[in-house]
Amino acid sequence: MQRERHHQTSRPVKQDRILSWSNDGSEPAELMSFVMEKMPDRSRTDIKSWLRHGQMRIDGTVTTIFNAAVAPGAKVEVNLGRPFVTLRNPRLQLVYEDDDVIVINKGYGLLSVGTQSHRKEESAYSILRDYVKTQDPRNKLYVVHRLDRDTSGLMMFAKSEEAQETLRHNWNNMVLDRLYVALLEGYVKEDSGFVKSRLAENSQFVVYSTENPEEGKLALTRFRVLKRGNGLSLVEFSLDTGRKNQIRVHSSEMGHPISGDRKYGARESRLNRLCLHARTLRFAHPVTRKDMRFELPVPSRFLDAVK
Repeated sequence: MQRERHHQTSRPVKQDRILSWSNDGSEPAELMSFVMEKMPDRSRTDIKSWLRHGQMRIDGTVTTIFNAAVAPGAKVEVNLGRPFVTLRNPRLQLVYEDDDVIVINKGYGLLSVGTQSHRKEESAYSILRDYVKTQDPRNKLYVVHRLDRDTSGLMMFAKSEEAQETLRHNWNNMVLDRLYVALLEGYVKEDSGFVKSRLAENSQFVVYSTENPEEGKLALTRFRVLKRGNGLSLVEFSLDTGRKNQIRVHSSEMGHPISGDRKYGARESRLNRLCLHARTLRFAHPVTRKDMRFELPVPSRFLDAVK
């Protein structure tokens, strides 16, 4: 099925004119052959020009490779009006984008969203907001969850109000997996287990466990040790709940604070950073309900630290 979209901008000479198709077959297709079949009236030279100028993409990712594989179900887009707007920023990488959601790999040290005390500081939100408005000034961006400033890894934003509302009201049901990896001080004795407590926050913004059900919210963190070495444990965490600083607090209460996490008892900063990384994010797409799974490799510096 072919669809064409027009996005009006303040520069009408360079407005988008996008054609899109899905690979409805059961086998992968070569990009050049796929587009030639869909556009028999256009020459091979036209298609090469579009590739060269960044006017073609597969599942939201711009490609310049003529024989790139178009997997079954994948969407191919050609922008006849201008090159696709791409995101290039050293502090985050675009992992996935469609009309409703954006998934990024947020760098260590980058705020998720600006705060009252850091309103003018660059954040993942401000970077992405500028990016989507470059695509079309009418575009908007919505926050659906956050990562701590010093935590790196996968993070999602909504691009439509419908997606934001659906995720906000059904977050626990729609987010199917959130896996993190961390370097903990010392050797965790158990190979796997869980920590369960109620978490509250004091006036100094320090989160702590409490037995008072009226004071704290229930938090459950599961863990699995991946490797031990050089006085550190590389541990994978999964969250049954998503409380602020949950992994950081529970790691500290295990007697093994996250390396570099001075706030929660770390004695050293082996890699000069908080060693916590959001590695896996799996969710039901808020509009299509498709099962979406994204996974990043364990940071190489984490692996090197336990060799």
